[in-house]
Amino acid sequence: MPVKNETGRSVALDFLRFAAAGLVVLYHYQSEGPFPLSQLSPIFLRGYLVTDLFLILSGYVLGRAYGRQVAASAISDEHFLLRRVLRIWPAHLAMLTAFAAVIFAAGLAGRPPAQPEAFQWGELPAQALLIHAWSGHGGGWNLPTWTLSALVICYAAFPTVWRRLRGVGDGLFLFLGGMGLIWLADLAVRRAYGQTIYDLHFNLGVIRALPMFVFGMCVARAAECGWPRAEWAAGLTLAAGTAAALLQALGRFDLLSVALLGLTIAACGQMRMTWGADLAARAARISFALYITHILVGILWFNAERALVGRLHPPAWEQWAFWACALPAALVVATLFDRWVDQPMQRGVARVLKNRLKPAGPKLGPAGLPSA
Repeated sequence: MPVKNETGRSVALDFLRFAAAGLVVLYHYQSEGPFPLSQLSPIFLRGYLVTDLFLILSGYVLGRAYGRQVAASAISDEHFLLRRVLRIWPAHLAMLTAFAAVIFAAGLAGRPPAQPEAFQWGELPAQALLIHAWSGHGGGWNLPTWTLSALVICYAAFPTVWRRLRGVGDGLFLFLGGMGLIWLADLAVRRAYGQTIYDLHFNLGVIRALPMFVFGMCVARAAECGWPRAEWAAGLTLAAGTAAALLQALGRFDLLSVALLGLTIAACGQMRMTWGADLAARAARISFALYITHILVGILWFNAERALVGRLHPPAWEQWAFWACALPAALVVATLFDRWVDQPMQRGVARVLKNRLKPAGPKLGPAGLPSA
């Protein structure tokens, strides 16, 4: 079992989740400097794998936190789905409203977005309903939220799939079986769409997300079976994480990369780690906010940067300094959003649900990850 702090959170997984959120931001911002960071290393072109890390983590932590309650019917499938949707939907609607306000104001000011195809007003209903990853409407607007849309389907499937996994008692077999599912899904996607599962358009996001999510569930069930062993956890976390990072410099090895990410999560979840618990909890608490706010922050920040560069023509080092400041700016906005928007809305949701739903395990954050 992973060592947890007094709130029931896994310290190592909290740190991993925040690191993953930061890498998503870096991936989306890397092309906005004086030159794309991908010119320095191809590793910056592989940021899509961090999204897979989020999806695997989601299935893993839901399995560890809710698995026993679901298996014991301590919570109904409908109540489970309602809880999970209400955890992500209010914040998503708040950010979508902010996007719409900014784009509308920019249009009134005569400064339409540079990529108007990404902000089609007709796409807003599907976005608002969180059906855009499986309804044929695609991406645009707050781009990372295709994963939230896909996770709605994953949440609906979770109870049934978990009950099936409870019948398997071999940890290594579960891990390999989860990888086999991703491999088979990739073969099916190549045959049906002529591309890999990792390259699917966002309107087919659920096809990509569901195998990753189930893989995370397999890893969670493997942890219940004692795999990998706790004494291997620290070394295995370091080895698998390092190998996953170094592999990206050699080319696209997506299936192997996903296997290494899954192994990193499996080992990380077994780590006996207690130091930095408070810091990890605070970092993980704002990870969801960072994930859903950073695109709008980037739009505003880098539009301002382009205007300044066009007017002042600063040297390259000043442009890089301005670019680098976007990262802490995104963190500040995420912290404020979490404190003044997301947490108050979740307190309201909790009051509504308090007298209607049974208690069901530790309080979780978005995408099935621990939340304060």
